[in-house]
Amino acid sequence: MVSDRIPPPGGSADPSDRQQPTLDGAITALEAANAVADMERFDAAFRLVGGLLGPAGERESAAVGPRLAAQLADSPPFERAHLAMMVGACVERGADPVACADQVLAGLREALTGALLLVERWKETGGGELPDPEADSPGHAHARIADPDDPDAWPAHRAVIGWWTLHLWQMASFAVYTHAAVRTSARSSGVTDVLAELIERYGDDHHDLKGLLYLMKTLDDEPLLVLDRPSGTGYLVRMDGLTDNFQLHTLLAELLIGGGHLPGTRPDPEVVALSRTAEVDGRRRVTALGAFNLLAPDGLWIWNEGTPADIPVVDGVRTLVLDPQPYERSWSAGRFIQQVPGDLRLERVLAPAEAAAKLAAAAPAHPFEQAYR
Repeated sequence: MVSDRIPPPGGSADPSDRQQPTLDGAITALEAANAVADMERFDAAFRLVGGLLGPAGERESAAVGPRLAAQLADSPPFERAHLAMMVGACVERGADPVACADQVLAGLREALTGALLLVERWKETGGGELPDPEADSPGHAHARIADPDDPDAWPAHRAVIGWWTLHLWQMASFAVYTHAAVRTSARSSGVTDVLAELIERYGDDHHDLKGLLYLMKTLDDEPLLVLDRPSGTGYLVRMDGLTDNFQLHTLLAELLIGGGHLPGTRPDPEVVALSRTAEVDGRRRVTALGAFNLLAPDGLWIWNEGTPADIPVVDGVRTLVLDPQPYERSWSAGRFIQQVPGDLRLERVLAPAEAAAKLAAAAPAHPFEQAYR
């Protein structure tokens, strides 16, 4: 193992007598230590991997990502979260996201479950300000929430680990969820539903998980039926990588108004580019203008602040109704998740009779006052 080749303190000072460690060798050492649960060797290999991964090139990092992911399940809890961060870094450098995702998302689920348990126990033991993972002692938190009748105090241990490592699992999970293949696999397996439910239960207790939740809900290769009430027309479109409804709103205006299907003002090309692939320049604000009021078929408003996943499925397809704007809207152009490119494509224009039948089943918009209830 490469760690065994590094001379101990007091060894030869001649560089020619030393063999430089490699990332591959360090991971081999980590795997071997993990296999026999040798914590001393694991810690040494873990530190070495961390030191070598930072300066590693993209090709080398991409190659080792799945190997590191395979070590997550058997690694010690706190080191495991930092190892997940390394896996996330490898994915960002080109490692296979699907090969890395399962163990990362399993770790996120465990951390969320633990963090929820800590919040619950904290309230049961007096409440007050929740501990700060950056400043407070996990030992003190453990002592406060541990059940004195539980001989191994495992629930408290699990809660503290989850609370103190959730931000690491969040960042690692974000890295894998930026890939459509992971989103598709996790959604079809039910993993995303479970994680989203945990995040929604968690709320905003200390960790801000909104970005990760929006990323989880991003729709890929998803059909959308759009019914324009003023013109009586309908359109079947397909969404790819749409993370928020501001983005959807802009791309609908470009597709339908810019494409000559509906009257109105076509969005500025820069606004459209920012909704697709262009990066936002933080030094200047580009303003997008609203064109429609987005509604569910039952008349409820679909807010720009939400996600396309909020649009209900009717007869097997998400269905959106467009009404005139009740007031002027504007917002900063861009995508909520910059790492994910988005697009909206027209598949077909509905025949007039088909559009009329579907619009006849759509309820009028709820009054403005009810929209806020």
